[in-house]
Amino acid sequence: MACLLAFAALRAASLAADRPNVVFIIGDDISWDDIGCYGNPAARTPHIDQLARNGARFTQAYLTASSCSPSRCSIATGRYPHNNGAASELHRPIAWHLPRFSGFLRTAGYHTALSGKDHMPQDKTPAGETPPPVRFDVIDDGQVPGNHGGHGRWEEHLRNRPRDRPFFFWFASLDAHRAWDGDNEWDAAAYGPKHDPAAVRVPPFLVDDAATRRDLASHANEVTRLDHFVGRVVAELERQGVLGNTLIVVTADNGRPFPRAKTRLHDSGMRAPLVAHWPDGIQKPGTARAGLVSSLDLAPTFLDVAGVPIPATFQGVSLRPLFNRPEAEVRRYAFSEHNWHDYAANARSVRDGRFLYLLNLQPAEAWQGPADSVRSPSHASLQAAASAQRLTVPQQDVFLAPRPTEELYLVADDPEQLNNLAGDPRHAETLQRLRGLMTQWREETGDSVPADPSRDGFDRKTGERLTAVRNTTYHRTPAGADRQADRINRPGPR
Repeated sequence: MACLLAFAALRAASLAADRPNVVFIIGDDISWDDIGCYGNPAARTPHIDQLARNGARFTQAYLTASSCSPSRCSIATGRYPHNNGAASELHRPIAWHLPRFSGFLRTAGYHTALSGKDHMPQDKTPAGETPPPVRFDVIDDGQVPGNHGGHGRWEEHLRNRPRDRPFFFWFASLDAHRAWDGDNEWDAAAYGPKHDPAAVRVPPFLVDDAATRRDLASHANEVTRLDHFVGRVVAELERQGVLGNTLIVVTADNGRPFPRAKTRLHDSGMRAPLVAHWPDGIQKPGTARAGLVSSLDLAPTFLDVAGVPIPATFQGVSLRPLFNRPEAEVRRYAFSEHNWHDYAANARSVRDGRFLYLLNLQPAEAWQGPADSVRSPSHASLQAAASAQRLTVPQQDVFLAPRPTEELYLVADDPEQLNNLAGDPRHAETLQRLRGLMTQWREETGDSVPADPSRDGFDRKTGERLTAVRNTTYHRTPAGADRQADRINRPGPR
């Protein structure tokens, strides 16, 4: 790493002012189909939709984790969650020695800033050791009076940036994370009318009642508020005359915070919106990119765009070929994982563009969703329907326990992943192939099932905390710790 940093530092002085800028905008708890350009007519996201029309919309983009901090840390380091150390679990830190892509950009002469939600802690560097590059020049929480969505200072950062350096901004909204504050801070003049609960789309695994519709409408309001500030960022870049030379990427950290979405390995949790806009660098704008991509690929993409060498610690691949050719293929497989997030968990998945294979290594308990979802009106409606024995088959899946150890889905024919084909002899060959890929990936990346795994921190029925002390009594050994997975750079099959 030292040689790489020295090389980047030597080049920093000669960086041209016209090197591409990068603005990374990450939403909080937003599924791919919460964005209008992904086919949801009830969604109101005109600014993101416009970026897609003039740029690239990725239709098979998957996260490495449907869990806030593990997903964000994975994006920052370009590594699978279990290769980040304890950061594979919610609220826990990245191993001290692992660098982040923003640090390499900063070393290469970029002005870097994070504004909004951070949620990416890192262990302190031991005495006598060389720390990774400083990740940002400026960090703030993005909060301003009357707006607690984390986007209140984005334009300020654009206006106050050094004008003689390229820039990288990590703009991290708190929209649309529970508990909703967008309703109380709604600015109708800026955002338009609030979403009508009668018009929202209710997924089949939720109960279609008034409480659930209000819950979904409040979530949609926060997505629309985020979209408004995306539009303001674009307008400021255009005003400064740098929009053409700026790569804008818009995505989210995990699925919406509802039952059978956030923390799930199914598409409802792991499939992400991913829109890129770069007039000077994206060919055939407006053409969807159908190739399989992983959030792991963002870090190498940003360095590739900036002309910065990609370090050996990164496990993803650059998306530049997809910028140039919509039909390009950069990977054949996308792997994801689910570790502790409020509740004990250890599950893995692989997608090949047609099939989803899921391996659940702690199948005894239900996947009811994170604690804030369990406390939601939508979950209460499901519980009431369960008590009245009125659950449909999709809704029953929220409470299913034990769960199958293996699941297999043909995604095009089963977009909600409700028909498990793992026991279907017609798909035995596919099951065996994806099972083998999963074994190979786990072996090569140092994955493991901890002998002393983290325990439930919340009640599975009420969502209430089981202990008064956060992060001390229920966190134990993370996956891969026994194999020093944080020191393994092998990416497994790609």
